[in-house]
Amino acid sequence: MRYRHVCLEGFGYALPAQVVTSAQLEHQLAPVYERLGVHAGRLELMTGIRERRFWDVDTLPSDAGALAGRHALAKAGVAAEDIGCLLHTAVSRDFLEPATASIIHDKLELPPTATVYDISNACVGFMNGTLALANMIELEQVRCGLIVAGESGRSLVESTIKDLCRTQNLSRQQFKNAFASLTIGSGAAAVVLTHDSVSRTGHRLLGGAVRSATQHHHLCLGTGDVGFDREAAMLMNTQAETLLVNGCALAETTWQAARVELGWTNADVQRCYCHQVGSTHRDKLYAALGLDPALDFSTFEYLGNVGSASLPLTMALGLEERPAAAGERIGMLGIGSGLNCVMLGVRW
Repeated sequence: MRYRHVCLEGFGYALPAQVVTSAQLEHQLAPVYERLGVHAGRLELMTGIRERRFWDVDTLPSDAGALAGRHALAKAGVAAEDIGCLLHTAVSRDFLEPATASIIHDKLELPPTATVYDISNACVGFMNGTLALANMIELEQVRCGLIVAGESGRSLVESTIKDLCRTQNLSRQQFKNAFASLTIGSGAAAVVLTHDSVSRTGHRLLGGAVRSATQHHHLCLGTGDVGFDREAAMLMNTQAETLLVNGCALAETTWQAARVELGWTNADVQRCYCHQVGSTHRDKLYAALGLDPALDFSTFEYLGNVGSASLPLTMALGLEERPAAAGERIGMLGIGSGLNCVMLGVRW
């Protein structure tokens, strides 16, 4: 897919104040570690994640998404009344019904003419939302649109710890399959996309490729949808090693297709932002794609895996820390359980 008229006008983000270290989580799991003979420090050692953040218990995904959306609008210099589409793309959501996008739309006081809906596709949802909005802009259905993702990982992490501690005769395999859930954090990200005719930045979304390998959908399974009911146990079972192998294989195929579509070689890429899982994932991914890891900017060390918000949040922070020069070619490398992959190219 190629785009001729779509621009990335401004990123926004919001981070929780509460920091939760991997050591703190392991302290809660001390009885489990002792029974299984697991040494303290394993969580950070295996993932590179020393801490993550959690929202206050009363913070809803729509609260987080609205914060990031407001920030993105301010950064882009786009008025709320100019937004023609709002998409909420997080794994987390306030309710089963209505769409969390509806609540964010109200909180941001966006116009009633805007198209409003949720997109859900695990950790690649934000990238799918980017494509959906870019298509609308390319077709000139809207001039400006906003994508948001407010993720809250507290419930999953806390439910996982409770479940591990109370499970009788817990096996090492059961512990291993729950381990990825301990890497989850919270945060929110947003981006404003515009038609180039109204863009002030000229940062162009060029296009890319999409691929899926849904025969591997069973490798990461969450519990049935429990909405935002804190009394319900939210758990996830992840076959992390197999997921990593097959995820990297899918990423390689997708990146090859994206390069063909964009007319790029690896030598053309000057920086990359990828979905944040951990150090092993990052190293294996860049090796599979044949890209220099020095092109990467990582946030997993202090944010953990923030679901669909991970990639845009990392890109927002990376561009804030080291602004891109005009003309730089940037890879956006998205992948999520399912397995689904979206990889896009940007010319700054």
